[in-house]
Amino acid sequence: MTAAATDGHRLADLAVLLADGTRASFCLALLDGRAWTAGELARAAGVAPSTASDHLSRLVRGGLLVEERQGRHRYLRLAGPAVAQLIEDLAGHLPPTPRPASSLRAATADAALARARTCYDHLAGRLGVRLRDALLARGLLEAADGLALTAAGREWLAGLGVPVAPLRAGRRPLLRDCLDWTERRPHLAGALGAALCHRFAELGWTARGGGRSIRVTPSGVAAFTELGLPPDDLTPPGRDAGGGRA
Repeated sequence: MTAAATDGHRLADLAVLLADGTRASFCLALLDGRAWTAGELARAAGVAPSTASDHLSRLVRGGLLVEERQGRHRYLRLAGPAVAQLIEDLAGHLPPTPRPASSLRAATADAALARARTCYDHLAGRLGVRLRDALLARGLLEAADGLALTAAGREWLAGLGVPVAPLRAGRRPLLRDCLDWTERRPHLAGALGAALCHRFAELGWTARGGGRSIRVTPSGVAAFTELGLPPDDLTPPGRDAGGGRA
């Protein structure tokens, strides 16, 4: 068998892992970057725990998930940023017009995800896309020959408390575009995208919402607006930007 044929079979095996609605649902849920128990994933996908167990074992054997055991609990997470990128890239090819939400609660949850969410360990949704746009518009990043950090960007990061040297020293690319599956435009990924997501949470500019959704706090609205993000994109419609919980 040729190398191409061998790789073709391996690629097909990988595709089979995601060619199932339950397993794909698990991977999408885990894009929030956290570890979930098997029971939590079963409830999220709407399947019985016994069904979830078999699917999760297949994903672990296939290298898409890793598991950690603490006492009687089995925690699972995506195997790393490369797997998260694969899942998000595939999601970017979903039809642009989603099915109508089945209830007001579902519609509200969908709107929250589209507004701001995590894509594994970096910001996505409208917030992530607008952040990338603002950093480019202010000259903190440049994209003439691929994304690059400018001198002004390094100065801004230093003031924000994000050291660049350790990020460059890692194996992960410093900057990378990631196609956003709701906005159909790139948001900022890579080591810097992850570091910014973490730092914004430390500063109290963002807070976790339900599932993968992210909520921008009042201090975050002020900071992001100063950076150049449209304030209307930072809070749910009808909510006063200064009236949310910190």
